[in-house]
Formats: sequence, structure tokens, C-alpha cells
Amino acid sequence: MENTSDGYDVFDPRVYARGLPHDTFKALRDHRPVAWQEEYEVLGWPPGPGFWAVTRHADVVRVLKDATAYSSYLGATQIRDPHPADLPFIRRMMLNQDPPGHGRPRRLVSRAFTPGRIERFAATARDRARTLLRAAREHGPEVDLVRTVTDDYALLNLTDLLGVPAADRGLLLAWTERVIAYQDPDEPAVLDERGRPVDPRSPAMLAEMFRYAQELAAYKRAHPADDVMTVLATSELHDAELEMFFFLLTVAGNDTVRSAAPGGLLALAEHPEERDRLWNGEVGMDSAVEELLRSHPPVLSFRRTATRDTELAGQRIAAGDKVVVLHASANHDERVFRTPHRLDLGRTPNPHVSFGDGPHVCLGAHFARLQLRVLHEEVRESLAGLELAAPPRRLVSNFINGVKSLPVRTRWREPSAPPA
Repeated sequence: MENTSDGYDVFDPRVYARGLPHDTFKALRDHRPVAWQEEYEVLGWPPGPGFWAVTRHADVVRVLKDATAYSSYLGATQIRDPHPADLPFIRRMMLNQDPPGHGRPRRLVSRAFTPGRIERFAATARDRARTLLRAAREHGPEVDLVRTVTDDYALLNLTDLLGVPAADRGLLLAWTERVIAYQDPDEPAVLDERGRPVDPRSPAMLAEMFRYAQELAAYKRAHPADDVMTVLATSELHDAELEMFFFLLTVAGNDTVRSAAPGGLLALAEHPEERDRLWNGEVGMDSAVEELLRSHPPVLSFRRTATRDTELAGQRIAAGDKVVVLHASANHDERVFRTPHRLDLGRTPNPHVSFGDGPHVCLGAHFARLQLRVLHEEVRESLAGLELAAPPRRLVSNFINGVKSLPVRTRWREPSAPPA
């Protein structure tokens, strides 16, 4: 390969458990903006053919917007290649399709994510944030905000939106963990008869979730309600498409907020001056949420496959090569963001790519922003102080920018008296 990474590694999932590798990102942006990365065996997962890592904002946006040159369909959207036998199955998911075919299912599902339906969840989300923060207060001044607040906040909001019965919420959490945390040693891998890890996105690993999706859809057709699963169950989606949408919404819908919420709280704990600006009303909540998303994007990377011989940032790319965009690097590109490593909750403009760009821009971005805004508003009302009590524990993953534990030291505000 003509353009190597010069020893800079953005593939190893263990790198991200130590935090975002900003020095590596900057070196690649400055000297190797499209750099070849080896895919070696790691954490029991077999080696792959390698990929091009794209680190500059302009190039990331170009790849995400140009589906004709950089396909989601050819090899799907994860760094590691799926098993060839599983690829037709994985291509059923909207995330792994290209325009124009990608447009039909997206239009069908977008009907479920109407602004009116999402806004109706705002009051529920606010009550949930208050309840969780009130319970966290009982733990005293030191508390893990992931365990007590953000994990449940994300999961319960998602199950409300989908219309999943309360008794089944644990199933969604287990399925999400299996898919998202598969690289993390804390989530033991499922092994095949030869002792090799089984891809969590394979048909065998998703069979239980898909059976549940069909059972829930049948129930919603008989007992319709104001929720997303009712819309999907009564739409023109085929059974296979409905199953894949349930998978996509369960995993992406949960983990986007589940990662972004503690990431934002971590940033506030690490930057007390900016936290005080927000809590004192000196900056708006909407701009603050965007900056927290820029600083801690929930998704680290997405993969495309080159459909033809092409060139990106002066680097020749062959048809069939994997091209991986790095959101966290793009969000800290000095060519776009002034003082990118400074948290500026009033930053504007803020063209971060935390929800992607182009035809695959996150369908639930509005819902995620609403949840984050509500959570931070309620945190502001509940806390007078916030600092780290111990280093956070991060997910071992080169896909999701997860926070597994956030121990903080808090000062709680006195609860407001109820209205007379």
C-alpha cells in the first residue's frame, strides 16, 4: 500500500478503552489523512484484509455523502467483514443498503419518527430523568451515574417509544450488550464448535430477537397503540425488513443515548468552567448538547466499500477496498473547528458528524437530541456540583464510544417545594 499509517493504530479496540486517541488522530489528519490500517487478530477475533482510515472532516463527509463511490451494501458497515454466507442476511438492514433502494424503507420508517410523536415523549423522559436522579441522590455524594441514571434512562425511553412491555425490557438490554460489547472482555464471546467467536450479527445470534419482533408485531396489530412498533407492524414492511428494523432501533436507538449521555456528563465533570456557564444559563442548552455530542460522539467509526477505483485526499483507493470514516477524528479537525480540544458549549457553527451525514444520517437524531436536552436540564436542576470520583471505565470497542462506569462526587440541590 502506498500510504501506510506509519505505526499509528486506530484499529485496536483496546485503544479506545483508554480514551479517544487524539494525538494519533491529529498525526494522521496532518500527515496521512487516508492511511492504511492492518487488521490483525485481536481479542480472539481473526485477522482481516485491512482498510483505509479516513480522519479529516471534509473527507469523512465526502465518503458519507457519496454512496455511488463508497457503498454500504457491498460489505456492510462494520470494520470486520461478515462471513460471506451472512452477507445477504445483513444486507436486509437499511443501514447496509445504498440509494435508491435504501430510500423506500427509510421513508416507511420515518413515518414513525414524526416530530409530534417524539415530542409527546418529552414529558415522559423528563419524569424518568427526575425519578432516576432522585433515586441516585439516595446513594449519597458519590455515585456511579451510568449504573444509577444513564443506562436506565436510555433503555426505558427506547422501550416506551417502541412500545415494548415493561417485563421484556431486560431482553432488549441483553440483546444490545451482545451486539455492542462483543469486543469487550467483560462480555464473554459466544464460541462455535471450533472455539471461534460467533459474529453477534449473524442469523443464529439474532434468531431470538427476530422471533420476539414478530410476536410483538402480531400483538400490536391486534392491540394498536401510539408507538413505533405499531407503525412498523401495520406498514408495508416485509417480515424480514420488520425484523431488521427492530434490530436496528433496539441497538442503535438504545446505544446512541446510552453512550452520549454519560459522555456528556463526563465532559461537564472535566470542564467545570463550561459546566458553570451552562448551569448558570450563560449558554443555551441546544448548543451545549451539540458541543457535548461533538466532544463525545456515540459512534466511533463506520465502514464503506469502494465501488470502483477512486482517489480520496490524493490517495488511490482500489475497487473493493474497505474505507472507514472516524467520526471522533473528524469532530476534532482543526481545519473545521477552532480550538477543537476546548469544550465550548456555545460553539457555533458546529458541523459535527456525530450522527453521520448523507443518505444514512441518523434517523433518530431528533429523538436522541431531545433525550439529551431533557436529561441535562434535569441534571442542572438536581446538582450544584459534579466532579470525577475515579476514572471512568470505557467500553473496549472500535465502534461504540461507550462509558461503562462514571463514578462522580456530587453536591445535590435541595428539592424544590411542590406548588401550593
